[in-house]
Amino acid sequence: MAEEKKTHEEETLNIPDVLPLLPVRDVVIFPFMIVPLFVGRERSIGAVDAALSKDRLIFAATQKDVSKEDPDPADLYTSGTVCMIMRMLKLPDGRVKILAQGLARARINSFTQTKPSYTVNVGRVKESAVEKAPLEVEALMRTVKEELEKLSTYGKVVFQEVMMVLENIQDPGRMADLVAANLGLKIEEAQTILENLDPIKRLQAVNEYLVRELQVAQMQMKIQSQAKEEMDKSQREYYLREQMRAIKNELGDMEEAAEEMDEIRDKVKKAKMPAEVDKEANKQVDRLEMMHPDAAEAALIRTYLEWLVDLPWDKQTKDTLDIAKAKEVLDADHYDLEKIKERILEYLAVRKLQKKTKGPILCFVGPPGVGKTSLGRSIARAMGRKFVRISLGGIKDEAEIRGHRRTYVGALPGRIIQGIKQAGTNNPVFMMDEIDKIGMDFRGDPSSALLEVLDPEQNTAFSDHYLNVPFDLSKVMFITTANMSDPIPDALLDRMEVINLPGYTEEEKIEIAKKFIIPRQIHDHGLNKKLVTIPDNAIRKIASEYTREAGLRNLEREIASVCRKIAKKVASGSAVTTTVTSELIHEFLGVPKFLPETEQESDDVGVATGLAWTPVGGEILHIEATIMPGKGQLTLTGHLGDVMKESAHAALSYARSRAEELSLPPDFYKDVDIHIHVPSGAIPKDGPSAGITMATALISALSKIPANKEIAMTGEITLRGRVLPVGGIKEKSLAALRAKMKAVIIPERNKKDLEEIPKDIRDKMRFIPVKHMDEVLKIIFAKKKNENPPQKNPGSRRQKPVSAGLGRKAHIRP
Repeated sequence: MAEEKKTHEEETLNIPDVLPLLPVRDVVIFPFMIVPLFVGRERSIGAVDAALSKDRLIFAATQKDVSKEDPDPADLYTSGTVCMIMRMLKLPDGRVKILAQGLARARINSFTQTKPSYTVNVGRVKESAVEKAPLEVEALMRTVKEELEKLSTYGKVVFQEVMMVLENIQDPGRMADLVAANLGLKIEEAQTILENLDPIKRLQAVNEYLVRELQVAQMQMKIQSQAKEEMDKSQREYYLREQMRAIKNELGDMEEAAEEMDEIRDKVKKAKMPAEVDKEANKQVDRLEMMHPDAAEAALIRTYLEWLVDLPWDKQTKDTLDIAKAKEVLDADHYDLEKIKERILEYLAVRKLQKKTKGPILCFVGPPGVGKTSLGRSIARAMGRKFVRISLGGIKDEAEIRGHRRTYVGALPGRIIQGIKQAGTNNPVFMMDEIDKIGMDFRGDPSSALLEVLDPEQNTAFSDHYLNVPFDLSKVMFITTANMSDPIPDALLDRMEVINLPGYTEEEKIEIAKKFIIPRQIHDHGLNKKLVTIPDNAIRKIASEYTREAGLRNLEREIASVCRKIAKKVASGSAVTTTVTSELIHEFLGVPKFLPETEQESDDVGVATGLAWTPVGGEILHIEATIMPGKGQLTLTGHLGDVMKESAHAALSYARSRAEELSLPPDFYKDVDIHIHVPSGAIPKDGPSAGITMATALISALSKIPANKEIAMTGEITLRGRVLPVGGIKEKSLAALRAKMKAVIIPERNKKDLEEIPKDIRDKMRFIPVKHMDEVLKIIFAKKKNENPPQKNPGSRRQKPVSAGLGRKAHIRP
């Protein structure tokens, strides 16, 4: 043993004065200690490379502040350990792993180099001689061994190899170093041991730390015993909670956690939740209180509690029940739309008489740009409520409505609960746009999830998957919007009160432009009324020749374009008032984008004017029929759907059955081919309401009698010639008005729909109800029944195709 010590001392004598410096964090290296180190900093890697290039010796000094990435000389302890690099391995991420063994204590005298790596001048420090009697030293060493063995029985991890080495150590200083290296001391405590050069004092200090650790372990055992005695063994969860409480009490860490819990409980109390929800919230607070603040589940519970306390369980706005004032607000924001305004005023009247009325669930159905969304905002303003809007277009995940369960990472409530939180009240006007564009896939059916939301009998206790507690949605006024009601599932449509918003007439567009669009665009473009004047005839020209829509979006864009042109002139120095004339419109907006829907100069044989319904409003259809020598074949073109093809066959069957009344040979169809075409061929068309139009065009071609070009028609035909009702009468009427039709033939059973058509349209056009196809033929051929002008070539006419340039399907539907 003496020879080994002598050899070691001789090795330490060979330590050079200048060594590379390796700053280390989280560890103090003692002599004779072998430790693996991961080296990643550039300076540290440079020091390792410098040591390996020479004698593999390096000086390790511990940082005072472990968080500092690039320590200065002042950030390092001056006392450290000279180490030998035993092994080195370069890792793929650029770091280096080394196995270092401490050799001897040393102290930094000065820094000889700081870049690219530290190099220091070191001086070896000598330990003091052992001055105490051998018996006292032996007793102290035995005490340390016994206490370390006792500490291991209380659960402290002490490797068996360490205990075996301790049995053979006779040097008190080396024993102190070995025990300190395996005791898990704080950096400051371990550094104090390293800097202590008196072996006996060093061992005494280690003994004191051992005694402290032993007392902590004994107290921990006592806490466990106390908790175990008080609680039943079956109540494991409660036992763990009490154990943690006892630990916190001993360490004095209860104050801060208690304040946080008190704050959360206070928020729960102020939220005024229903009894069931309040019980769940307090249960979660109790769970949170027993958890470690840094536990992963604690963060989830905190987030959950924040959602609970932030929801407006008992907060609501007071409705403005002044009917006259609400009407004034609605009239100020929107022109016409009397049916919807009346419905809102009726709800307010009922609320005034019955305070506990459930919120209505309305569905606004209409083409784009008719003001569905802005109407919801106006309703909220008129009622004095908060307004929330979400878009359902493209949603395919049921969790978007009901929320995710809290077991998922990143779980959140659904968009309904999020909207309620955003509103801050439990009775907002909640608008859900594009309800007809909800999707469905393997993640669920969002439209089915909406059944609970939009059912007044169920939404009093709406359960979001994230909250997992009921929330009352019955006070919310839900408004949904859609362009078409067909894609909405029947069960969902049944829960809503559908209000149709058809397109605007030309006169309505002019009034809306004057009252709303033009003033808003003038303001948005930095102009004023003195600089811009747009007369009615200019608005009419823009609406008819530069837009083709049921709504107002394109009209507003074109008016904005006019305002930009004028703003450019004003910004260039012109202060003259600009009156927008037809010539200026052509200059500002270019050539007209849309030609008139018909340019027929006279009545044509084999051509009849029909009416179609599309998602963006009504359109007219010029259905053409021509007769050619052949073998009785019927050809249908124009991208027609199955229903429309069936209507054409029904029209032919009707003509054959009425051949005698129509002055046609009984077998007229055997020697001719009939071709029926519906422009424009690129746009899909389907639906039964073009039946009487096809029959009229066919009979006109067979009888060589031209159809009246000033009369449009719509209706389904049966084999016996009966005319059945169809839908979209108002939209089709607007299309006929735009095409300057003088009359519209409609089914007798659609007379009830005339009440929804504005009076100014009824004054400008004649509506002719019919029950049978015979009546249609008498009306359409009455103008030139006794004339037989030469037939014009239908292909020579330029016709406006249905929804030209829009690429949308023309639904001709009942």
